[in-house]
Amino acid sequence: MNISETKKLHVAIIGSRGYPYVYSGYETFVRELSERLVISGIDVTVYCHRNLFRERPVRLNGINLRYVPTIERKSLSQFVHSFQSILHACFKNYDIVFVVNSANGPFGIVTRIFRKKTVINVDGLEWLRPKWKGFGVRYFYIASKLATRFYDVIVSDSFAMEKIYQELFHASSTVIAYGANIRYSQNPDLIRKWGLLQRDYYLIVGRLIPDNNADFIIMDFLKTGSTKKLVIVGDVLYNDSYAQKIKSIQDDRLIFTGYLNNQSELAELYHHCFAYLHGHEFGGTNPTMLMSLAYGCAILALDTVFTREMLSDGHYGFFFRKEPGSFATLLTTVEKDPAKLENLREYSRERILTAYTWEKITLQYRDLFIALNESRNHV
Repeated sequence: MNISETKKLHVAIIGSRGYPYVYSGYETFVRELSERLVISGIDVTVYCHRNLFRERPVRLNGINLRYVPTIERKSLSQFVHSFQSILHACFKNYDIVFVVNSANGPFGIVTRIFRKKTVINVDGLEWLRPKWKGFGVRYFYIASKLATRFYDVIVSDSFAMEKIYQELFHASSTVIAYGANIRYSQNPDLIRKWGLLQRDYYLIVGRLIPDNNADFIIMDFLKTGSTKKLVIVGDVLYNDSYAQKIKSIQDDRLIFTGYLNNQSELAELYHHCFAYLHGHEFGGTNPTMLMSLAYGCAILALDTVFTREMLSDGHYGFFFRKEPGSFATLLTTVEKDPAKLENLREYSRERILTAYTWEKITLQYRDLFIALNESRNHV
């Protein structure tokens, strides 16, 4: 099918905070995908949180925007917004409703009643995250299971996640990963803001939540004799004892930057670190690890099925286990032989170019949407 034929296809995207608002991986995903889908000839409408946008253009960069209000409570804001948006979309002439986040799994019953063609990106294993207790754990598990029953197509972002959904819910899914954009250093002096020198520090990027394991990495790091710094980028947006405990650790080698809104500063921190340290335990294709690959980092990662897939079983990074001393041992090894990390830096961007470009990801979604729409026309 050529581009002129796909112009009739209209896709609604629901489940993020909106466009061009960027807060997390979902918003980055929606921005990168929707802009490229429009270029490919597909009409796109993104549903946005009305309260997050002071200015509300109805169309931006070729993308149609719908602003839906929601309640201003952290735990319910996205939940209510997604439900209202999906209900609204059912009364519109969209060919495909594309939903992100498995928490929206139950809402698929609405689109099914209205006979809408649907796709859902289920992302990670939210029910395993320590931050969810009791009802939260049960809800995310049930919601993910219902997603496999109510939506026409399930998208998982890694082959490891595809296998988990098959084993847990006996559901097939289409594997389409997350993407990243290749970048090179543009202003090395930006890292001087924290008194840093090139290759003289390790880097952690991510929210300070238990399943990202910053505490484990920091404590093992402090047991080594390393003279390098450890820079921790990230925080949480609420009062949290776990995050406060981490930030209260006193050592001259630790630098806590909090959240960084300046993307150029963050990029330079990636470019010039000795190694990027990845402790994320759950989820499929991780955006921060993709960024570290795209920015030319050497990577030391927690050994999981997801990191092994992303790093091609160690071809693009080294692994440590979640055991006392494992990370410290690896750190000591690479500091004695820094050439090992230089080799990783030399080839890191190759991994993005072969598997994780946004152009490749967009083409896969475009083909999926077109095929799903054609399946309706043949019924």
